[in-house]
Amino acid sequence: MSLAALPDYPWEQMNPFVARAADHPGGIVDLSIGSPVDPTPALIREALAAATDAHSYPQTAGTPALRAAIVDWFARRRSVPGLSEAQVLPTIGSKELVAWLPFMLGLGEGDLVVHPKAAYPTYAIGATIAGARSVAADDPSEWPEGTKLVWLNSPGNPDGSVLDVQQLSAAVARARELGAIIVDDECYAELGWDGRWADEPVPSILDPRVTGGDTTNVLAAYSLSKQSNLAGYRAAFIAGDAVLIAQLLNVRKQAGMMPPAPVQTAMTVALSDDAHVQAQKQLYRARRAALKPALEQCGFRIDRSEAGLYLWATDGRDCWQNIAELADLGIVAGPGVFYGDHYPDHVRFSLTATDERIEAAVIRLHEVSRHRDTRRVV
Repeated sequence: MSLAALPDYPWEQMNPFVARAADHPGGIVDLSIGSPVDPTPALIREALAAATDAHSYPQTAGTPALRAAIVDWFARRRSVPGLSEAQVLPTIGSKELVAWLPFMLGLGEGDLVVHPKAAYPTYAIGATIAGARSVAADDPSEWPEGTKLVWLNSPGNPDGSVLDVQQLSAAVARARELGAIIVDDECYAELGWDGRWADEPVPSILDPRVTGGDTTNVLAAYSLSKQSNLAGYRAAFIAGDAVLIAQLLNVRKQAGMMPPAPVQTAMTVALSDDAHVQAQKQLYRARRAALKPALEQCGFRIDRSEAGLYLWATDGRDCWQNIAELADLGIVAGPGVFYGDHYPDHVRFSLTATDERIEAAVIRLHEVSRHRDTRRVV
């Protein structure tokens, strides 16, 4: 089997709108990709710097200290006690994991990969790389026979939706009926905002209340890009079923997919410190509190978005019309069509801009809102 043709990278379509936004006299406000803008915490950078004498090959499985830190983090932050170090595996960021996971798990032609209707596009790309076919379905009862891998994403990108323990349990039960592997991409789990998730931790698919203590065919993926501003470090990991982790480890050993040793040291420090995570969350909370009402006053309805790094918005119009009008304001956002065929009227706004740039966006949106209100009065 040869690699099937991949679609063009979707964000290339945004180049004309980025150029238009950059011409705004007040400068561009980029609320599109979701790349962190705040500094990597000093304690992590210092750990990386101290580990730069990395003359030996790094351990694909992760250093004992890193594996222990991941296990401890799951118990401390995700209510998942009792994992062993054989159940965790560091990866070179989470995107490569998502893209290659179906292939590494042995999926191929005729196999089905299920992902959410509003979905990070790499879930479907990973199915294509493996020669499998992707299916968008949120309701477990609609997952078809022949499904070999199910992707969940809670909190979701782009829509910020959260699956509670009961929903995760139902998803795991259905995957087991199908004989499918189920993976939850949980990289936004520290960023709960509304409703019960304002105070209650977002649950993990590895929570014993979900699995009944049996992690067979269940995996959780996580990234430190968001909670620790480590996007440039490519620092992530996967955990769960020890048999599947061993299979992935063997593939990664054979392919030389080794997280750099200094990054492993930095990850160990990052996972052991909760203070910087809470500080970063407060920055995003303040930016969200400013941007959300400005979008609503401008005519957008914010859907879901109870957690995560984005606001999922619509005013009922085609997303490209809004993308063009936002570009005229110097604002760049993400078109809903980049996240599947089901939300052509939605736009995704990232919270990853500096306080000053968020304030600039709010001012511009308020000006549009006032202009519209004036026209209604006239």
